[in-house]
Amino acid sequence: MQALQTLGDQPSDKSSDTRTLAAQAAEYAASERALAKVFRRILPFIFICYVISYLDRTNVGFAALTMNRDLGLTSEQFGLGAGLFFIGYFLFEIPSNLIMQKVGARMWIARIMLTWGLLSMATAFVVGPKSFAAARFLLGMAEAGFTPGIYLYFTYWFPGKWRAKATAAFLVGIPVANMIGSPISGALLEFGAFHGLRSWQWLLLIEGLPAVLLGIACLFILADRPEKAKWLSDEEKAVLARRLAAEQKGIATKHGSNLRDAMTNWRVFVLAFVNFCCIVGSIGVGLWLPQIIKQFGVSHTVVGGLAAIPYAIGAVVMLLWARLANRAKNRIPYVAGALIVAAAALALSTCLDVPALKFAALCFTVTGILAFQATYWAIPSGFLTGRAAAGGLALIVSIGNLGGFVGPSMIGYIKQATNGFTAPLLAVSTILLIGALTIAWLGDPGAGTGEAAPAK
Repeated sequence: MQALQTLGDQPSDKSSDTRTLAAQAAEYAASERALAKVFRRILPFIFICYVISYLDRTNVGFAALTMNRDLGLTSEQFGLGAGLFFIGYFLFEIPSNLIMQKVGARMWIARIMLTWGLLSMATAFVVGPKSFAAARFLLGMAEAGFTPGIYLYFTYWFPGKWRAKATAAFLVGIPVANMIGSPISGALLEFGAFHGLRSWQWLLLIEGLPAVLLGIACLFILADRPEKAKWLSDEEKAVLARRLAAEQKGIATKHGSNLRDAMTNWRVFVLAFVNFCCIVGSIGVGLWLPQIIKQFGVSHTVVGGLAAIPYAIGAVVMLLWARLANRAKNRIPYVAGALIVAAAALALSTCLDVPALKFAALCFTVTGILAFQATYWAIPSGFLTGRAAAGGLALIVSIGNLGGFVGPSMIGYIKQATNGFTAPLLAVSTILLIGALTIAWLGDPGAGTGEAAPAK
């Protein structure tokens, strides 16, 4: 009777069941084909949007190589200003996700991308620490809701392991953004002044423009839900609707589906804390990585090339790691283990003086963080649905993104106080380890609520 947990109504016994197991298996196979079609249709575009999103929030790390001198920014001022992006993100994350649920993903994601693209370009015209901080805060407000909005969007389209697969593919945008953006950013910084603008200003202008263009494209490419997709047949819409409804009913029965259910669920706050620990490392190390590599005594172009390597390795590892986690009965060892690797490698990097060895340790750090992110997001989406998913996912992302403020600003403050990267990187390593131990203690709240494949 395992198949009856997956699709459609659940008859009381075999004699009253007019739908045979063979028929249910056939419907399951039809839904699998429809989901594969959905995956091929919407993931490439959403992936490109996320690449640009991540690039626009982190490219100031490269701009800082010359911008800090031009604007007179200290390490502490840069870290604080860069981190203020995540305060704006935090404040508007939940309202943005709730609005998206009401007005639809197509319109709201387009709005997010248009405003963040314009504000990212406007950052090129800051003149000092105050205007830099204000620009970053406004950029965070504009982009708020994009990432949790996509996670919520996936719950409208994908059940169970398909959602985990889509999330892992989506998060590959992080390393790809750095693989593409790092060499381009490094090369742009070598150009010098042109038409009265400095190289870091051109960097911000050029890399902000794609978000504006993609925002316009959203209106023509995305569909809010399967039932509104003109490229799905009526049969495909029907089998997807039944499969998604069956899964969401099981989740709602066990964990609730109202906003209050998410806001009063202590597991949501624990997961938010774990996400916070990860982002302290992800954004903290990511924003400061160009300046860490610059200490090796290489040019801006070489910095750009080297900074792309950890993310290229991480892109491959995170997909393999996510596949292993999806096949396992318990994904928690993979989630916690990835963060432990990142913490240990980052601590080790502070003890190494040889540039090649230090760089290798940083590669393990970045790879571990990416592998964690590829496996972590299947956990909250496995026990949140309806408005609980809209609010809960936004809460997890918004609280977690406070780590994007703490990480860069903490590193900047400690670096300025100690005149080096050793102490700040050890502090980040400790926070990553705390996150790993916390998720290992929590376990998987959604275990037992996912869908099962039909018996054969």
